Amino acid sequence: MTRLLTPLFFIVAALLTGCDKTPQSLTQTADAETVHAPEDYITHNITYNPEAVIPPQCYTKTEGKNNPCYICHQSYPNDRTNPNMMNDGFLQGSYDFSDIGNTNRWSNLFKNRRAEIDDISDEFMHDYINQDNYSALAAWFKSDAWSGRAPVIENLADGAAAFDENGLALDGSRWVAFNYKPVPSTFWPTNGSTDDVMIRLPEAFSEIDGQFSRDVYFANLSLVEMAIVDKTSLPSIALDEAATGIDFNGDQQLDSNVSRVERTTHFFGDAKDTPLTHMLYPEGTEFLHTVRYVGIEDDGSISNARRMKEVRYMRKDTFMPQERLRNAYYREAKEKHFGNLPAVVNHDDRGMSNGMGWLLWGFIENADGKMRKQNDQEQFFCMGCHKTIGTTIDQTFAFARKKPGVNGWGYIDLKSLSDAPNIGETQGEYLTYLERVGGGDEFRQNAEMLERWFDDQGIVKHEKVAAQDTLYDLITPSPERALDLNKAYYRIVQDQSFLFGRDAVLTPADNVYQTIDTAIAPLDGEHRYGWDIRLDWD
Repeated sequence: MTRLLTPLFFIVAALLTGCDKTPQSLTQTADAETVHAPEDYITHNITYNPEAVIPPQCYTKTEGKNNPCYICHQSYPNDRTNPNMMNDGFLQGSYDFSDIGNTNRWSNLFKNRRAEIDDISDEFMHDYINQDNYSALAAWFKSDAWSGRAPVIENLADGAAAFDENGLALDGSRWVAFNYKPVPSTFWPTNGSTDDVMIRLPEAFSEIDGQFSRDVYFANLSLVEMAIVDKTSLPSIALDEAATGIDFNGDQQLDSNVSRVERTTHFFGDAKDTPLTHMLYPEGTEFLHTVRYVGIEDDGSISNARRMKEVRYMRKDTFMPQERLRNAYYREAKEKHFGNLPAVVNHDDRGMSNGMGWLLWGFIENADGKMRKQNDQEQFFCMGCHKTIGTTIDQTFAFARKKPGVNGWGYIDLKSLSDAPNIGETQGEYLTYLERVGGGDEFRQNAEMLERWFDDQGIVKHEKVAAQDTLYDLITPSPERALDLNKAYYRIVQDQSFLFGRDAVLTPADNVYQTIDTAIAPLDGEHRYGWDIRLDWD
């Protein structure tokens, strides 16, 4: 069944409580969850947050100068080849929200989690995050209860152990893990989550004459990477041209051991009739993204925990060429111009459509820690990043930030990555982010990052940050902070209050508005920036 999700924000709250206030008025306060539990909104089909596509970070108090907004909102007026035509960089200087969006409904930001986690022991939390809650989800995918696609990788809870040295899943599923630089700063471990991302291309991209070929698969993956980051060649894992009869490096010879792939007009092998398209993935491309607790090893080092907070999956169901995408962006702008609130089509187990060719699924913990399908309102939150913002490439983030070529094939490893600058910039991206934002997170409330990388006047310790060898040194928390963040998120899981926000915060967010004054620009002109999500690894 297909459903069009539209806001029902004028339904009388008496349906639930007998009072005469509407859900809209009841949800304007920071403690709205004391009026209605999250399940009440789901049970009675009342939309709690019609503007859930506006993430919590958009309500940050910038003081006119602290700018986390540039990570999402970009303009590329001189790049007519980029199929992302959102051009929303102006949002760095304007609260272009609907009247509904002017009220911050992410009330979990204002919780005092310190007072709520004292009774959770360290031992319990260690045991909890080391449990595997993915395997049961994978088994459910294979049952009659689920009719959608099944993003299954055996032993995925064990992270790198599920893949070979080049990231290819050991279970034969053809999923490939890649090593990438996390987008600042939501997915920095110091802010509460670890994660990994895997890509899979359709079977034809991994076959020649109907038979699996590792050489063809990694050559085609290299071509996809070239299309997304706009390269003409990339170093590859060792490929056997002689065995496949394909000239991967374009030197007009067939060698048994080549280590570079040259860009072509079409893919290789059984996908030879599929053209390579600039900055767009081929139809059937899949991404699997697991969001995890912050793991803590026996020696105190930080890692990806076995337990997952979320399993996110997206598939390019329809290839939309640039002309059709242009119409989709125009339609989005027209809807906003006429004051229409965002709406998406949900195809149930087939996924929720972002209107740009992609279907998305989301799975999250229930109160017992088992993975469940997200409800419609929880899933709608995902569209804030994977629908129409200016910074993405084909509505995705991570793959454009992969370490180039052969060195980027393999499970994510922060200790192997350095703070490379963005394209068009010279100093490290994370160093630049700390300077522009004025903190180690969007809300400027990560006290550990402030103490570690800022002086008493709030100025970044430039030389100290630049001297760090790896991303691990820059963005991982102490074991104590990691435990506290895990406990804070665990309370959200127990409450099942994802509708009110899923950010793990330890103290109420002081640098966040509860109501937006649209007469005040978010940022002064000199504190607005251009930014390219891609990196200059050289």
